Amino acid sequence: MLNGKSVLITGGTGSFGKKFVEVVIKNYPGIKRLIVYSRDELKQFEMNEVFNSAKLPFMRYFIGDVRDEARLRRACEGVDVIIHAAALKQVPAAEYNPMECIKTNVFGAENVINAAMDCGATDVIALSTDKAAAPINLYGATKLCSDKLFVAANNFKGSRKLKFSVVRYGNVMGSRGSVIPFFLEKRKTGVLPITHEEMTRFNISLEEGVDLVLYACANAHGGEIFVPKIPSYRITELAKAIGPKCKHEVVGIRPGEKIHEEMITQSDSHYTIDLGKYYAILPSSSIWNQAEYMKKRNAKQVPVGFTYNSGTNEEWLTSDQLRDLIKAHIDPTFAV
Repeated sequence: MLNGKSVLITGGTGSFGKKFVEVVIKNYPGIKRLIVYSRDELKQFEMNEVFNSAKLPFMRYFIGDVRDEARLRRACEGVDVIIHAAALKQVPAAEYNPMECIKTNVFGAENVINAAMDCGATDVIALSTDKAAAPINLYGATKLCSDKLFVAANNFKGSRKLKFSVVRYGNVMGSRGSVIPFFLEKRKTGVLPITHEEMTRFNISLEEGVDLVLYACANAHGGEIFVPKIPSYRITELAKAIGPKCKHEVVGIRPGEKIHEEMITQSDSHYTIDLGKYYAILPSSSIWNQAEYMKKRNAKQVPVGFTYNSGTNEEWLTSDQLRDLIKAHIDPTFAV
């Protein structure tokens, strides 16, 4: 699928970007170019120590910001596939610095769309978040706006053989700033701060996130928001998994934080189909035949009123399962 193609990933030095590069190098040895586009020169240096461009001649490292449209266009010259993973995603920081979040997550998305149109790309996959569904914080609102931009871009691409689609998933296990690394660090103090005893979250590994992006690359028609079927966990169960001997202190939810996360809202149900391993929210005003799309993929329409919520999910992770996942995906030496 990616052999013989040039691929660019924005935010390529982040947790997802590094895993994506690792998987692509392993599975697509015939890739033409793999371009890491990001702002941080130190992270690029460190990443090049692992994925060395001298030993892997298809690797490229571009310093740049998605806010800088001219630089982004230059980086995208001759690129076939763009994976858009760059974002400002820390909820408290976004609330305090709203325009900075908007510049990166909204204006940056528009820059990616324009660059893709001008460089002759064929596929663009944008990473979203569960916080974009019925958002209550600025970060979620900017990602919802970004999702809408990418979906709508399919309506004005003209005659270009170009598809824009989105992947939306929950909390990535072990990603920077997420709760599991936070708890692993905090357990050294003997106290784990729990925001709310009823809080739940979706859970997905970096590998599963990469698999979803590659699925979208291979199967997107353009305009879909792909959502994986993944398990949930209770924050109290996670605390039990990581620090059973720690004091569990309830500190209250943070501004802009939900008790349960949602990836498909009730309003989305009218346009949502079940693909088996994944759901897809189809565009509400599509220019392609959705009935034919569903038939080809043996998909089913979800019931009207369906929601996909971490608090009402059918699959739950126990503390033992969470420990196994932490050991497998984050810290092989982990033990309680």
